Amino acid sequence: MYWKTTYLSPVGELTLAEKDGCLAGLWIKGQKYYLASLDEDDVSDGDTPTLAKAKGWLDEYFAGRRPSILALPLAPRGTDFQRCVWQLLCHIPYGQTKTYGQIAEEAAALRGIPSSARAVGTAVGHNPISIIIPCHRVVGAQGRLTGYAGGIDKKIQLLTHEGADMARLRRS
Repeated sequence: MYWKTTYLSPVGELTLAEKDGCLAGLWIKGQKYYLASLDEDDVSDGDTPTLAKAKGWLDEYFAGRRPSILALPLAPRGTDFQRCVWQLLCHIPYGQTKTYGQIAEEAAALRGIPSSARAVGTAVGHNPISIIIPCHRVVGAQGRLTGYAGGIDKKIQLLTHEGADMARLRRS
């Protein structure tokens, strides 16, 4: 069974989901693939210790601190490749970015098989734990701000909040 709750944030209403003591989802209301990894028949509203911990993490984050991703038990549901990409996203420091191509190179090195920027883009776009697994820190070649399921304006807002050098990033 999944448990879900909402959190009001500076980027809008967030929905958080937990299963078996691990955070399984965090979506910005209205984003692409909203609640996509949940089995709708097996979801109940309510707060749990895991969801309370995730809300505390978000409180810290939106207060301008840099909480550790490792402080939360995460269990995003996806393919092996998607989980590999999502793990790589967790290593992008606050206020910094990497390109889809750079992530593809890292994934290929880890898995020992070729990976494309396009495949990485698909995995990033399906990240079920937005903000905490920082898909907003992935940009296109030459710093193009592309491909954020929550919307480019939200991506810009999150990167600005983290102190990213916005002068070197540009809208597509």
